[in-house]
Formats: sequence, C-alpha cells, structure tokens
Amino acid sequence: MGSSMESSSSIVVLGPLEALIRDRASVRASAPYLFEARGPRMLSFEGLHLEVTSLRRRLASWNLGPGDRVGLLIGDPFTFATWFLAGLTIGIWVAPFDPTVSTRNLANVDLRARALGADVVLSDRDGPDNASLNWITVTDDAPPALHPRHAPSRWPETGGVVLSSSGTSGTPKVVALPSAQLLATAHLIAQHNRLEVTDRGFNPLPLWHVNAEVVGLLATLVAGASLVLDDRFHRTGFWKIVDDFDVTWINAVPAIISRLVALHDDEAPPKRVRFVRSASAPLSRALFDEFEALTGIPIIQSYGMTEAASQICANPLGGVRKSGSVGVPVGVEVRISPMDSDDVTEGMSFVGHIEIRGPTVITAYESPEYDDRFDDEGWLRSGDLGYFDEDHYLYIVGRNDDLINRGGEKIYPLEIESVLAGVEGVAVVAIIGEPDEVFGQVPVAYVQPRDVATLNSAKESSELVQRLRVSANEAFSKAYRPATVKLVAQLPVHPTGKIGKGQLRDGDVVVAYEERL
Repeated sequence: MGSSMESSSSIVVLGPLEALIRDRASVRASAPYLFEARGPRMLSFEGLHLEVTSLRRRLASWNLGPGDRVGLLIGDPFTFATWFLAGLTIGIWVAPFDPTVSTRNLANVDLRARALGADVVLSDRDGPDNASLNWITVTDDAPPALHPRHAPSRWPETGGVVLSSSGTSGTPKVVALPSAQLLATAHLIAQHNRLEVTDRGFNPLPLWHVNAEVVGLLATLVAGASLVLDDRFHRTGFWKIVDDFDVTWINAVPAIISRLVALHDDEAPPKRVRFVRSASAPLSRALFDEFEALTGIPIIQSYGMTEAASQICANPLGGVRKSGSVGVPVGVEVRISPMDSDDVTEGMSFVGHIEIRGPTVITAYESPEYDDRFDDEGWLRSGDLGYFDEDHYLYIVGRNDDLINRGGEKIYPLEIESVLAGVEGVAVVAIIGEPDEVFGQVPVAYVQPRDVATLNSAKESSELVQRLRVSANEAFSKAYRPATVKLVAQLPVHPTGKIGKGQLRDGDVVVAYEERL
C-alpha cells in the first residue's frame, strides 16, 4: 500500500497518510484543499502532494525519519499544515507548540521539547541563544548544522503526534497518538458530520491543538473537501469571510460562539452553513438556544480528549440534538463508573466518572505516574464527571477536580454555570469552590458581563448581580447558590477555549465588582 521515497541518505517506507494524499492528488488534483482566510494563498490536493513530497526530502536530508521526535513551532497556518503532514507521512513523531510564545520564553519550548523526547525543533523563528537541541529555521534555505542526536522514540515503527498536559502530580501527561489513530478518528468525524467533497470548513482554532489537527486538517483530507485556515478567531468581519469563501461548516468552541450571538450591523449568517461544531469546553444550554435562534444554524455539540485523538461523543447531525448534552458515543466505548456505592440506584441514571476505551483511545501514557488512570480491562478514567439519559446521550457535570464539597454535599459547577449563563447581560460564567470556615468550601461565581461597560457603573453592576441572585434563588437550593458573585472584565481562557479555572483559584484575575449573595 505504501511506496518508497527516494533519498540519498535513506529509503523510507511511506504509510496510509501518504497514500491518502497521493490518492486525493490523483482524483481531485486541481480541487482546493486549503485556503488562507486573510490572504491570497490556496493549496490544491495536487499542490499538497508536491509540497509534502518536497518537505519530506528536506527532512530526509537532515537525517530525520521514522521514530524521530520533532518539535513544531510554526505560526503561519499554511506552513504548519504542510510540515505537519509531511512529518506524519514518513513516521516522524511531531510535537506541536504554541507559536504565540514570546521570544524571551523560547528557551522553555526548548526544554519542553527535550522533555517530550525531541532533539530537533522546526520553526519559522530563530531559536533561543544556547539552545539545548537542534533548532532548524524552516524558512532558511541554508542547510542546518545539526548537533549529534540521541536514539529515536520508543515506537520506532510508526509516527504521529506527541502532546503534553500538566498533571496533578506536577509530572506532565505525555500523550502519543499514532498516525493510524489520528486517521481513524478523522474518518469517524468526517462520516459523523456527513462531509462531502463539496463541503468547506472554516477553522479559526489553533493548529497546535489536536482538535484542529484532526477535526480540521485530517477530516477534511479524508473527505476530499476543503478548509479555510485563519490564524486565530477574529470577530470583525467573521461572517463576511464565511460568506466570501462559501463555508458550509465551522469548527468552533463556546468562547467563539459566545462572541457571535450579537450580530453587528449588516451582518447575516450565510444560509449555506450546515452546522457549527462546538468542542473543547462546556456549552451552556442558554448559549446553545440563543445562537440557534439568532442564526438558524445547528450546533453540533461534542466531547473529546487529547487521549482519544479529539472526539469521543457528538450530537447527531441528522438526528435529535439535545441542548446541554454532548451527544452519543462515536466509535468509542463510554461508561459511567460510580464515585461510590451510594451513587447507584437500580434502573436510574447516576453521576459518576466518565471512562472510555476503544481503537481511537490511547492504552497508556508515557509517564508511569498515570498508570492508575487505566484499569485491567483498558478503560481510561477521563477525569470528567457525567451521566447518561434514557436515550444514552451523555451529559457532563464537570471535572472531578472541580467538584465542590460544601459540608459533605457534592456540587457540580456546570449545573450552576448553565443556569446563570442564561441571565440577561451575562457573557460567560465560571463557578469554583473557595475555602469557607464553616462548610469547608462554597461555590463562588466569576461572571464576565456581555457589555464590559457594565463594570463602569456600580448601579449596573449591582443590577446584574441582582438578576443573578433571582435566577439562583429560583433554580437552586441554598447549598447550590453561589455565596459570592465576582464580576470581571475578562475571564482567563486557554487558546483551546477552556476557562482557566486554575488561574481563578490562584487569584490571577482582576475583580471589578464583588457582592455576596
């Protein structure tokens, strides 16, 4: 199925991804694969094949091949996409990094790459002084002077993506996703979203995250469709770009959707947009309903993890979409494991640990510190809490780490956030537990107003808090009501769209107005 790539230094056996690219170049040669959202560039499938082949030759000339780990720090989406795909086709393990890192913090990238087992970083920027590994500037035609390199990865027979996240023990959770796993997930996503060659996606999400890599680049490639790449989300002119490029679906996160519910003058969402896919963070029912009512565009709410190569569950495109639910499992086994024996009632749904397994789910982390996340049958404990309804739709109530224990009563932040997000004048809500002398912990609401001018008026701020108070009193028992509301101009948000609750717990946010409930 594979073919050989000619090189003066080695012969590399190419895998299924290269065969897929070659097939698309043969069948859909001049058809567009990638568009630049704010520039003139377009890359056809034939152009992709030629570019990837050229980049493979450059990688081989640097003696990079199967099993090697290579960091990728490239800000331009087009350049990132082609180097990313070229590396995967010859069995390299690609470790993407956030390209917005400041120049003074490039040394941290150098150290993180080393921690992931990489000793080469490909970048469109010059590396830090006294780099501890090989830093290759891909825009420089001069051949790099490479330092001696250590042994290849522990899985030399394949390649894929290597990603890391901070763990509770302080040791990074290193996730290695083989190319076969990435492609399997991409096939499931393309099939679930009914992607056809006539579809055109719009991706403003960061390409160094697994969502954009699999849901964006690979699912589009699998479908033989096209994708518009933006460097980040830009609210100004958003719907015009979607219209100009004849976009049929949008890859988004709740933070983006929350910015799109207020239409600017003369804006009109194009009717050809079939759906907006939402992932990476919880989407409140209020925001779901408001966006669909405003735009007429269905939201496909989904749930995923890096450990599952992005997607675990999703609402069906042509079936019942349930507001507040992340949908049904797609190619992945999902079960709810009770937190304790008292949580289980025969014949009834219960809140418990969400556990997953399947062909698109990893079977181990690289760090042995996290071996306890897997049981003997291969089930991975996700760290999320949730439940199934009678139709087997999954509902997530929060992270295990976010669970608030108020005097022995379990409080799930997402339930409170979903209600308060529907209050007039609210853009985003985050509930965290804060220490309390009597109850141990109490829920506290951090609220970002839809109109930041609200914070300039004590009267308007107080009125917003009063609306929150009324809503909380109507919806919840006293234990669930936030003890305090804190208004902020901007909640901390990660590039992937998740609210930085750790930063809230650390007090790393400026509170403009505060009032006890």
